[in-house]
Formats: sequence, structure tokens, C-alpha cells
Amino acid sequence: MPENRAAKIAEPFVCGGTAATMASIAIHPMDLAKVRMQLFGQLNPGKPVPSFATILTNMVKSDGVTSIYKGVDAAIGRQLVYGTARIGLHRAISDELKKRNDGKPINFGMKALSGMASGSIAVCIGTPFDIALVRLQSDSMAPAAERKNYKNVMDALTRTVKEEGPAALYKGLAPNILRGMSMNVGQLACYDQAKEMVAKLLNDPMTNGPAFTTQVGASLVAGFTAAAFSMPFDLIKSRLMAQKPDPISGKMPYSGVVDCAASILKSDGPLGLFSGFSAYYGRCAPHAMIVLLCTESITSGYRKAWGY
Repeated sequence: MPENRAAKIAEPFVCGGTAATMASIAIHPMDLAKVRMQLFGQLNPGKPVPSFATILTNMVKSDGVTSIYKGVDAAIGRQLVYGTARIGLHRAISDELKKRNDGKPINFGMKALSGMASGSIAVCIGTPFDIALVRLQSDSMAPAAERKNYKNVMDALTRTVKEEGPAALYKGLAPNILRGMSMNVGQLACYDQAKEMVAKLLNDPMTNGPAFTTQVGASLVAGFTAAAFSMPFDLIKSRLMAQKPDPISGKMPYSGVVDCAASILKSDGPLGLFSGFSAYYGRCAPHAMIVLLCTESITSGYRKAWGY
């Protein structure tokens, strides 16, 4: 039936985007803390970075519980665009590669290529929302006189264009593409590979899809690899997106990806690229598990609803 054909094409995008949005809402406070930990070293050089628990506790004490959901509208908008594209495209590309491989599982290299291609395309579509999200999350860290006091995601987007030009919505695009590629390989490609490996260990035939225990085991692996692969690029991306010109000289703190990375390495050493890893892992692991487990269950329900 034509309806079923259209539903099958839309399946990875609808199911993946829904799962990504749900996960983003659930872990938003941890994402907020992660961004603030990453920017703390830039705004407070030489000072020890507080833990994400300390950051969230201080925010609740000073601004109330709602403060830890600052920028959630941008996070939702980002996942509806970026999350839908990166998961949907990866599934669509992977499925096509399997068909061309006579229905047999593809090797990890092909899975990684699918993840990198879908991740880079999705980032190019979703970066403006990422800019708005980072700015909403980091604005209150700036001195009172320098704060923009954005009202919501649309205010952040329109004011950024008005004050800095349309190109400002694509600041940090290069590291964001690298992050998107590494995140997709670490989360989606590694999940697909881990699923096959865990299924063998648990003697799961996966005839009607992976068993829940297989899904959980594979998602735990994917949560760690997603964080480890993408952390340095995420840190650079956050700093480039949040940077503002010096009020006196008008010069930006960083000229680009290489300059930002060199500056971090010079001031904090190699481990500086993993500043805030506890919060980042605390965000990535639950996010990966929610996305991957929800995608499996939502997909199952979606197929039943469409009768195929």
C-alpha cells in the first residue's frame, strides 16, 4: 500500500526524532551543567571547575528550580531538527547499505561512514538551534552588564541575527560538524555494533528485534563511546559558540577550531579537552540510553500502528 510505503520511509525520522526530543527534555539540567562547566575555565581562568551537582544546586538556590530548565525550548527545537535528521538519516543509510549487502549485517567501517555522513548533514541543518541553546544556557554566567537576557529560543535566534548578522548562527560550525560525526559514530554506529556483540554473548537470536537485555547492554556501551569520542569537539564547539568580542579591542577570544584547541592545551593541558567530562558523561549516557531504548520501542509501536 502507498500509505505503508510512505510510513516506512518516514519511520526512522519520526521514531528517532521523537526519542531524541524525549531524551533531551529528560537530561536538560545535566546538559545545562555540562555547558557551564565547559565555559567556566574560559570565564574563570586558573580556578577549579565546580562539579555539575554544585552548579545545579547553586542555580536552584539563587534562581529557583525552573532555572535548571533554561533553554529547554531551544533544546526541543534542536532535537526536532538535528535529532530527527541524524538518527533518521543514519537508519535510512544503514538500511540501504544492508540491502546492498544482500540483507547481511554491514561491517563497523560502513556503520561508521553512515554515522559520519548523517551526523555532518544533521549538524548543518540544526546548528542555529545549537547556537541559541548554548547562549541561553551560558548567558547568566556573564557579568550583569554583558548579559543579553534572552527571553526564549526565538528571541535568541532573532537577536543574534539582528546584532551579529546571519553568519553568527553558524559560529562553531566546523567543530560542531566534527562533534556530530563523532557523536553519531560513538552513539549510533557503536550501538549497532555492540548490539550484535551483546546478542552473541546473551545468545539472543534477534529474530524479532533485540531482546531488552541486549538493548540495555548495547546502549550502556554506546553511552560511553559517544561521550569519549565527542567530548573534545563538544568543548571547542561550546567555547566558539559562546564567545563574545572583547568590549575594548573588539577581538574574539578564538580565531577558529585550531586556535581554540591550542589555547585549551596551553592553559589546561591535554586533560583540558575533557574538562567537565563527569557532567558530559552524565548527560551522554542517560541521553544515549533513552534515545536508543525509546527508538526501539517507539519503532515497534509505529510498525504495529501502520500494520507492517
